[in-house]
This record gives sequence, C-alpha cells and structure tokens, in this order.
Amino acid sequence: MTRIVIADDQSLVRSGIRIILEQQDDLEVVGEASDGVEAVELVQQHDPDIALLDIRMPELSGLDAARLILARSTNTRVLLLTTYDVDDYVARALRDGASGYLLKDAPPAELVRGVRAAARGDTVLAPAVLARIVDDFTRREFDQDAGDAAGFDRLSEREKEVLRALARGFTNAEIASDLFLSPATVKTHIASILGKLGLRDRLQAVIAAYESGFITPAGGPGGTRRGPDAPGTA
Repeated sequence: MTRIVIADDQSLVRSGIRIILEQQDDLEVVGEASDGVEAVELVQQHDPDIALLDIRMPELSGLDAARLILARSTNTRVLLLTTYDVDDYVARALRDGASGYLLKDAPPAELVRGVRAAARGDTVLAPAVLARIVDDFTRREFDQDAGDAAGFDRLSEREKEVLRALARGFTNAEIASDLFLSPATVKTHIASILGKLGLRDRLQAVIAAYESGFITPAGGPGGTRRGPDAPGTA
C-alpha cells in the first residue's frame, strides 16, 4: 500500500485528489495539509511514501516544504502538483530532489500513474514540461570541458554511455537493449553514477550533465534526444 500526504490550500482540490487516489486499492491518503508548514509536520508524523504538494501555498511554499521534507526524510518522495508550468519551478524542485511534477489539469489517470511511478522510484514529469526543459537546454551554450570539472571524469566509459542514454529519455530496458546489458547491470551502473556524482536520482544526473556541458542537446556527446511525445517517467 502506498501511503500519501496531500497538501493544497484549496479544500476542494484536496478533496478531489483524495477521492481520485482512494478509488485505487493500492493507494491510501494518510493526511491532508492546507499549507507547507502543516505538510512538513504531517510527513514527520506519518512518514508517508509520497508527499503530493501544491507549489503555491501560504506559510511555506510547496518548494520550500519539499526541500525540508527531502532533507529530513529518506523514505518520502515528493511529487509536486500545480497549475504553473514554469521552468524555473521545475528546475528548482528537481535540483532539490523532487521525484516529479504534474499539472493540476492532468487527467485523473495521469495523476494516479504519476503517484505510482514516484512510489516505484521513477521520476515523473508532465510530457509538456519535460519537452520544455530539454528545449531550454538546446538554447544554451555549453563549455565542453565543464563535465570534468563537475566530476564526470570519475565515471567509467560504460557509465558515461548509460548517462548519455538516460539523457535521451531511455528506460532501463531500452538502455539494456541498446548497450547489450542486463537490466540489473543497468541499475547497478545508474546507482554508481548517482553515488559518484552525489545525486539523488537519474533525472538530477541528466540535468547536471546538461548544465555542466558533459552532454549537449544536439550534436554533442549526448547525441539525439527524444521528442516531446516521449513518456513522462524516467
């Protein structure tokens, strides 16, 4: 059973989300918060699997609440839910270790899939948001030597291949097929990459690789990328 805390300052929104989630046999809402401070307290009290936070809340924003939750808990994954598909919000949340970001106008089935994916340890992004993040990188200029300075020189050649495949949006199964590895070996390589770079999850590794210049969106070490219709889980 996946245990969830919901935080949103609109009671009707909280109730609607709760109804959607609790229609599923494997999902249980263990607490509701109306602001970020209350959300942090409920997470400390219940230690849920997922904290589903609205970004804009009184007292403490969802972004600040997420940072506190992730700093204090090793068990709870944070999934942000908002009407604001602003790239700065997305980048900040992911750097802080959030597991995903969905829009409030997403269909109920997408919300359920997102919660389940986050509970599995996957990173979840609304497809439109994912496309905008990658498109933003295509408009930047990169220092091709920055990757070594950021610690990417510590990766083995195979780990660099895996990271480049992650940056193209490949799943573990697709990476395994592409590199002629077993899925278990791919998972081991990803864990090693995260450990060497000091990062929480695979999407943080991809963002760090783009920002450092280790991977460029087009024509560089990262090769081609998937288009905006690529699945929103990583």
